[in-house]
Amino acid sequence: MFVDVAKIRIKAGKGGDGAVSFRREKYVAAGGPDGGDGGRGGDVVFQADTNLSTLMDFKYKKRFFAPDGANGAGKKCAGKKGENLVIRVPLGTLVREAESGRILADLSGPEPQVLARGGNGGWGNTHFSTPTRQIPRFAKPGMPGEELEVTLELKLLADVGLVGFPNVGKSTLLSMVSDAKPKIANYHFTTLTPVLGVVRVEEGNSFVVADIPGLIEGAAEGAGLGHEFLRHIERCRLVVHVVDVSGIEGRDPLEDFDKINAELLRFSPRLAELPQLVAANKTDIAPPEQVSAFREAVAARSLPFFEVSAATGRGLKPLIGEIARKLQELPPIRQYEPEPAPERLETDGRAFTVQQEDGVFIVDAPWLERALGSVNMEDYESLQYFQRLLRESGIIDRLVELGVQDGDTVQIFDFQFEYVS
Repeated sequence: MFVDVAKIRIKAGKGGDGAVSFRREKYVAAGGPDGGDGGRGGDVVFQADTNLSTLMDFKYKKRFFAPDGANGAGKKCAGKKGENLVIRVPLGTLVREAESGRILADLSGPEPQVLARGGNGGWGNTHFSTPTRQIPRFAKPGMPGEELEVTLELKLLADVGLVGFPNVGKSTLLSMVSDAKPKIANYHFTTLTPVLGVVRVEEGNSFVVADIPGLIEGAAEGAGLGHEFLRHIERCRLVVHVVDVSGIEGRDPLEDFDKINAELLRFSPRLAELPQLVAANKTDIAPPEQVSAFREAVAARSLPFFEVSAATGRGLKPLIGEIARKLQELPPIRQYEPEPAPERLETDGRAFTVQQEDGVFIVDAPWLERALGSVNMEDYESLQYFQRLLRESGIIDRLVELGVQDGDTVQIFDFQFEYVS
């Protein structure tokens, strides 16, 4: 099954917690703290794999979590770093942030891309020892890893895209000029998925052609099959528009030609601007006057015109020669640049709200949960650190504005304490 769009959730590993530990050695008085740091959490890394051609692996598995870092230990032993989670995807896969749609990475090369970074490990109590604080009984917890929902979108890496109505001979043409073996039959929608073929012009000169399933009128709005695969033309450098000029299906070649171009424009203005060659196919069974009329109409649009018969091979060599010549003048296959995240105010990282319910002042500050986890409520110096954090962030000032008095209850998550000015 060909799957070219998938949505998954990725999460990097949490950093290990720092350790609270003290030396216990014979003949060593007041050995001091020796708690080690926690290990960093594992990253989530995406890697393009040329052996993959579909996103089928992501149809059923939707959650990918990297391992956490190990906690620190005594004797200043640092925790082990969590292993990176490598997710392999087909070459040409775009990774987008599901919520905003912004591009995070374009897996069009061999370079791995880190999309979710593991959390830093927490500091052990060794870091908090000072001349005046010789017995720190607290350590920092590890930071959580980045977590996000992403959309994977496969855009094939092809130099040339074959477009046209169903049953105009695109698959036959591809089979005649490359080693590709697409299914060929005399009925509509024989090609159900994009097919790639490599055309070798001469030694050291080749290009990739993508046969896109037949488009119909309304494809850009979701009609037919072709709309699902129009994204695969977006990287192409050149479009070859295949038109059946025989009229054996009762359609007008020029009308077909204009309808397909209109669908390309509706889907993406960039597609309509791509260089285009016109291949008038089935000329071996087409009325000469119909071929001439179509040639004049295409010439009026200033587009290169080629009479071909994919079934017999007639006219294919000049067409391939012109494609090869044209590609030498065009820029390389399009690659997408990652889009930066929207700018956020520095104060966003410490946003909070305070509200009063039944005489209790409730503080909601998600960022404070990690800091609260590092506080030892039985240690005076640790409590001082927590109080200073509340004051510097503006939470104390906000409590005063709301009329908090000595002895009132303040709640932060599950932790409650009496306010003392």
